[in-house]
Amino acid sequence: MSDIKIVPLGAGQDVGRSCILVSINGKNIMFDCGMHMGYNDERRFPDFSYICQPGGATDVIDCLIISHFHLDHCGSLPFFTEKFGYNGPLIMTAPTRAIAPLLLEDYRKISVDRYGEAGFFTTQQIKTCIKKVRTIRVHETIQIDKDISVKCYYAGHVLGAGMFLVKVGHQSVLYTGDYNMTPDRHLGCAWVDRCNPDVLITESTYATTIRDSKRCRERDFLKKVYNVVEKGGKVLIPVFALGRAQELCILIEEFWDRMNLNVPVYFCHGLTEKATNYYKLFITWTNEKIKSTFVKRNMFEYKHISVFERSYMNNPGPMVVFATPGMLHSGMSLNIFKAWCHDANNMVIMPGYCVSGTVGHKLLNGTRKLETDKGSVTVNMAVEYLSFSAHADAKGILQLIKNCQPKNVVLVHGEDKKMEFLIDKIDDQFGIPSFKPANGEQISIPCKPHIMGSITKDTFKFVRTNGNHFDGMLVKEDDQLSLLSAEEARVKLGLRPVSINLNYKLSMNLDISPTVVLERLHTQLSSIISDQKVGPFKRQLDGTLNLNSVNITCKQEGAGSVVHVSWSVEDDHVGRAVSDILEECGEGLILN
Repeated sequence: MSDIKIVPLGAGQDVGRSCILVSINGKNIMFDCGMHMGYNDERRFPDFSYICQPGGATDVIDCLIISHFHLDHCGSLPFFTEKFGYNGPLIMTAPTRAIAPLLLEDYRKISVDRYGEAGFFTTQQIKTCIKKVRTIRVHETIQIDKDISVKCYYAGHVLGAGMFLVKVGHQSVLYTGDYNMTPDRHLGCAWVDRCNPDVLITESTYATTIRDSKRCRERDFLKKVYNVVEKGGKVLIPVFALGRAQELCILIEEFWDRMNLNVPVYFCHGLTEKATNYYKLFITWTNEKIKSTFVKRNMFEYKHISVFERSYMNNPGPMVVFATPGMLHSGMSLNIFKAWCHDANNMVIMPGYCVSGTVGHKLLNGTRKLETDKGSVTVNMAVEYLSFSAHADAKGILQLIKNCQPKNVVLVHGEDKKMEFLIDKIDDQFGIPSFKPANGEQISIPCKPHIMGSITKDTFKFVRTNGNHFDGMLVKEDDQLSLLSAEEARVKLGLRPVSINLNYKLSMNLDISPTVVLERLHTQLSSIISDQKVGPFKRQLDGTLNLNSVNITCKQEGAGSVVHVSWSVEDDHVGRAVSDILEECGEGLILN
């Protein structure tokens, strides 16, 4: 059986442009097809030339799976399908299929219409790409061809995010994409059964982080927002359109209602309405509280949050604005930041991870003078980081490993040093091999062969009763393998029974009668052999000792005695145990 080969085209010891190529049992599977938010050149997309030239992708890739709609997981999809000509199976969930084209079109508009980039994918190419999608439901297993099957698990993280178990023959890989092991205000937690994949490929964004309680983070967030607006300042919260945006909007909505505040709260134009529609359409992907209260009250229709207009940017007085995108790398959030960053009364709160190269990442690393397309800006506003990220922390990653019990773990979508820390934790807790390949680095993971065969009812009962150890024969007949007990195999093959007996003899120069020797042996062996959990020796009328086929006799020879032990091969473990004891203790066993 061939090894499983894995090479990251993106997200290898890095966060961004997730694209993992897996060769499993002769099939090539691509997991995700993302872009890197820290680059605006050819590095933003995975290096697809590693696997093929433009137009030849379908000949190389047997199946492409998109885990969720975030651009770092789907941002290069139209480029791969339309520029590199991939027309094979393309799998994602229904919410991902509905939302991904909107984000892709926004991304295209910013890149092409605003920054004038050439050679980008077009609106029509996005539409053509999405038409190729085959959707999958949670817990559904679909057959791609006669060899490949795909099962989807709930990942939390964002609406429609999935984890995917791919089986090819007897080999399997579980790919997590991004997931969250903690339920929140609008989504449930990730869940996977004990599927025992040969390889688990898991994100490791927060590989060294163990978060404090969610309630403490929410209280801290609300306190910071309230303190700023109470003093007349403005608060910018960069978010992505769907996910943490809804989580924090629900939190602010409830707090504003409870505190009876009238400070304006805004969300970027259009996204509130779209988000509400998608949560209505895909209500089954939300948590139980949202589903149970949705008919009476739609939690995504806000009383205190209204649509933000560009003209509001310079309005006097306090306000809170949720603006996209979440890492301050472009768009409305960056424009608002540049307008407000000079005022020390204002604050920007980064609620999630920021990729290296983005403005958000620079701010969190202490940079206070930034170069922008309109020159340099000095940052006087307060910068805060409060993790409301929907990624699993170290504890959550270890919990997922415990749940699915993989044979190997591959870490992606994380930073090298943090991965090293987590690999040590995985080794300590589970003792299973872990890997952290870099972009373009191929690893080969050996897999134990699987042999399929039938077993008779009687043999099955014996194995269930006696545990994992079983002595038998593997018989091949008409290209079918059968596991048979020795007796079943003898009858099936027409062999006559053969009995094999083993013997052991010990001579002792003791002036003691054979009867006394056997009496003392019975006493000593009964206490020692009881540890073997095989039952006591029985004394026969002629004085010999017997346990199943094991017989112990003693005869007078000259001035001493000879102890003779015989047994059949079926009781070899008992016979050898007795002979070993006699060999080691000898006459001392009789004299004690």
